[in-house]
Amino acid sequence: MAEITLKGNPVTTVGTLPEKGSKLKDFTLVNAGLAEKKLADYAGKKVVLNIFPSVDTGVCAASVRKFNEKAAALDNTVVLNISKDLPFALNRFCAAEGISNVETLSDFRGHFGDDYGVTFADSPMKGLLSRAVIVANPDGEVVYTEQVPEITTEPDYEAALAALN
Repeated sequence: MAEITLKGNPVTTVGTLPEKGSKLKDFTLVNAGLAEKKLADYAGKKVVLNIFPSVDTGVCAASVRKFNEKAAALDNTVVLNISKDLPFALNRFCAAEGISNVETLSDFRGHFGDDYGVTFADSPMKGLLSRAVIVANPDGEVVYTEQVPEITTEPDYEAALAALN
């Protein structure tokens, strides 16, 4: 379990992030059109998993905006924004913000959070996903992870993007 904080109060997740050097686990998530997306859909690409509790919070929204801005210049790379938000909410947010360089995917009917160790096990956030970033190379090998230690802070974008090189 990862021990992190929410406004200074301790919270835990159901597990830990995948280790560097390990392979990404397969997943089934739902996109804005309600189609299922699997890891195989991104085969041969560098993958950034931007995981967060809800796009309807300021810090989560900021991470989607920032990765959208940075992703425009990335070759052979896909940024996947993943939360438990319904696909409708994710689509509404992206449409209102003009976000088009990243994909939003929902874990509302899956177990991605448990498989990747990011589901909150306790606190008022129980059942939502923690704020984390996982980067994998085109072979699906994990090259970078960050479990953000305080939920109300943004991830280290520069470190995550540097891991793509």
